Order: sequence, then C-alpha cells, then structure tokens
Amino acid sequence: MSDIVLSVENLWKQYRLGLVGSGTLRDDVARWIAKLRGKEDPTLKIGAANTLNEVAGDYVWALQDINFEVKQGEVLGIIGKNGAGKSTLLKILSKVTAPTKGQVKVKGRIASLLEVGTGFHPELTGRENIFLNGAILGMNKAEIRRKLDEIIDFAGVAKYIDTPVKRYSSGMRVRLGFAVAAFLEPEILVVDEVLAVGDAEFQKKAIGKMQDVSKSEGRTVLFVSHNMNAVSTLTTKCLVLKNGNVHFLGQTSDAIGYYLKSNFQYSDTYKAELANEDAKITEVMVQTSLPNNFHDIHKKLTFTFKIEANRALRNAALAFQIVNYHGVPISHLWLFSDEIIFLSEQRSCILQCVIPKSRLYIGDYSLKVFLAEDSGRTILETLEGVCPFKVQVVEIKRDFEWQPDSCTYLEDFYWTQT
Repeated sequence: MSDIVLSVENLWKQYRLGLVGSGTLRDDVARWIAKLRGKEDPTLKIGAANTLNEVAGDYVWALQDINFEVKQGEVLGIIGKNGAGKSTLLKILSKVTAPTKGQVKVKGRIASLLEVGTGFHPELTGRENIFLNGAILGMNKAEIRRKLDEIIDFAGVAKYIDTPVKRYSSGMRVRLGFAVAAFLEPEILVVDEVLAVGDAEFQKKAIGKMQDVSKSEGRTVLFVSHNMNAVSTLTTKCLVLKNGNVHFLGQTSDAIGYYLKSNFQYSDTYKAELANEDAKITEVMVQTSLPNNFHDIHKKLTFTFKIEANRALRNAALAFQIVNYHGVPISHLWLFSDEIIFLSEQRSCILQCVIPKSRLYIGDYSLKVFLAEDSGRTILETLEGVCPFKVQVVEIKRDFEWQPDSCTYLEDFYWTQT
C-alpha cells in the first residue's frame, strides 16, 4: 500500500484581473452597453471615479503546472516571496477554491489554518466553535469531548472559553484555531503564516506540537512561513515557489539556501541623500578582500560609514550588526561619541570599522546599521539588508577554532575617523 497521502498533478490556477461583475445581470448589461457607446459606467456612485476603461479583462496564472507528492508523516515546507502562490496553493489543497486545471489527490482529512479565525463564528463561544470546527472536520461529539480539555489547555484560553469569539484578540483566535486543527486528529495539517500572530512562547509550543504530530502520530504537515529558522527546525523537505512555478523541491537546507541566494544580490556600496532629516547615513561601503564582494575569512574586513546632519547631534552613536542570511545578527558593534567625537560642530563625517581578521563563518551576510543620539537611546535611522557580501575559505589555516553564530571572534576590531 502506498504511503503517499497527498499528490498534486499538473495543477494550474487562473484569476481574472479587474472587475468581473457588478453583482446583477441588469447592471452588467447596462455597463456593457455604456462601454460600447463610450459612456461612463452608469452604476458608479456619485463622486466615484470611472475606472471602466482601465479594466483590461486580462488573466493571470497564480499557479502553473505544480507537481509534487507528500508521504505520510512528512513535514513539507512551502516558501517563496509574497505573491509567489503559496496561499493559493494551500487554499486549493484545503478545497477553499478549485483549480483551473489539474487535480489533487488526498488520502484522509485535511485541517487548515490559513487565516486568523478561519471557520470561527464570531457570535459563538470558544467552546461552541471547537465543536463547530470539529464537525466541519468530520469528528463526532464523542471524539471532540475526548480532546476538549487538551485543546483548551494548549490554547491557554480557559478563562474565556465561554465568551463569544468576537471578543477574542487575534492572538487568542490563532491559538484556539491552531489547537482545534492540531488536536482533532486530521491526517493532514495545513498551517499558513498565521502563527506569526502568536507570541514567541506560543510559536515554540506550536512548532513542538507539529513535530509531535508528524513524528509521534505519523500525520502529515504542510507549513508555510517566511521565518527560515522555523522552516529549518520543523520541515524535512521544502518546496520553493516563484511566480506560481516550482523552482526547487528537495531537502530543507538546500531549498532555503537556494531561496535565499536567489534573492541575495551582492553590492559593496549603499548610497542615499540627506534631505530634510536631522541626520542620515548617506553611504555604507564594505571593502572585501576578494573581487565581486567575496571575502576570505583570514583577511582584513573594512566597513565605511558616511554620516551627514542638518544640526549638531547630542552624544551621537553609530552601530551596525553583521547579519547572516537567516536574518540572525551574529555581531553588534557600537561606536559612541565619547570614543570618537563626531557630528558636534562639523555636520558630516566618515567612520571606519576595521576587523583585522574577520573569521566569520562561511556564508552570506549583510549589514543592519543604526544611527542614534543621546548615547544610543534615540534612534534616528535604521538601515537593513545593506551591502550584502559572501565569506569563503581561500586557504585552509588552523590558527583558530570555528565559532559560528557568535561575535566573540570579532573582539579584535577598531574604529577610525577621517
């Protein structure tokens, strides 16, 4: 017997751009006649703009020729930029919408958590919504009662369980919705980015529960998230979507690397102009030891920052983080004005931070830069993802031990001012 519980074959989904219909046949006919005669839309409200001629009636393929299979007990991650087609795919798998072409074969029940409060009736209490969702999933009352206490305890809403859901916060609805979907024993659990609404403690609990669901209970999980750490922790395989197409399907570490590098463009310089701001970082530059923004871990690494201001700053401070391609800062280097006086009388300066031996772990990095005054208490500007560069090994040396994701090996650095 096959252990494939979900099979997607030649799946296509098409949407029409623009306004499809006005709601009634009479109004649609009136709009059509007006368009033929070159007149304005007669159904427009007073003061509304006539957008009739802007509706091109074009179509867009949200998904194109999607094919993959998921085995029982497997956790499949689905990643991609906004608009890649992730949510559309999950809605088709959950039978919220139908595909234009292709088919989806499912073995067992699917429980979906696609949006905050999906399937909840706002006038019903939390307890009543648990029974309602259970019935939608095909559970009988006895099965739901058996799991009721576990659902309420996991969601952490015992105090409010007999209160109408319309009075719940978005985080409370997500916790209850996830608990219902996870504990009512569906064969396939589909979870979209909604977990981002929950707090850090609940996200940790939810990921732990999904791991238990897949490993201990042998159920399948489809997980969509922009949090690469959560994806790498939870999933075993990963699907990368781009513009409605499957660009990569394989092991999670390879898929994340492919996705991040495809969106990672190396640049040694960031530039901006000072306008009406009090102060601004107008230039950031990374001086790597190799061409094309590549850097040898054993060589000197220099960061240059140009700052301009329209007024004198009080106790100015500059800081930057070296951030890995997972978005995790691996260092935090501050420069306060009591170390090097700048932006007091003069209104521009150039600062450099030199790391004689960077000893960064091999991989892709970018900078997050902060400009502040009042010794760092008042942030004037924050730049993220600037000057991406890549670190690699050119020559093997054993003069130090690897210390990934730590900034202890960056202690030997110094600042200069020009």
